[in-house]
Amino acid sequence: MSNEHENQSDQHSPDPEVIPGEKAKRRTFSAKYKLRILKEHEACTEPGEKGALLRREGLYSSHITTWRRQRERGELAGLSPQKRGPQVDPQAEENARLQRENERLKKRLEQAELIIDVQKKISGILGVEIEENDPPLETY
Repeated sequence: MSNEHENQSDQHSPDPEVIPGEKAKRRTFSAKYKLRILKEHEACTEPGEKGALLRREGLYSSHITTWRRQRERGELAGLSPQKRGPQVDPQAEENARLQRENERLKKRLEQAELIIDVQKKISGILGVEIEENDPPLETY
């Protein structure tokens, strides 16, 4: 009889063998799945039912605790998988983009002023007079 029980448990348990080069993937759970598991967990009344549910689903009690808190706070978005990594502030991103553009334009202005100075010197050497319609550019 114990062989029969062992065969059944072998069918349900994942293979513990680690394959070289395989990187573990973080599991993500949909809001629908989280809510379903919370309902099932709360419906468990018999001793050991909750633990069996967690084992069957491959979850930890901390998942249930976290999901329950999120549901109680009304954080429906918290029940959906979230993008990992640092949070990006759109205003800081726009500020950085404008600073890069400002630096690029300053360099172009310096190049233009250098070209104008060279043109003035060449015209002076060649004796060609240049009309200056605009006042000289000022840098800030």
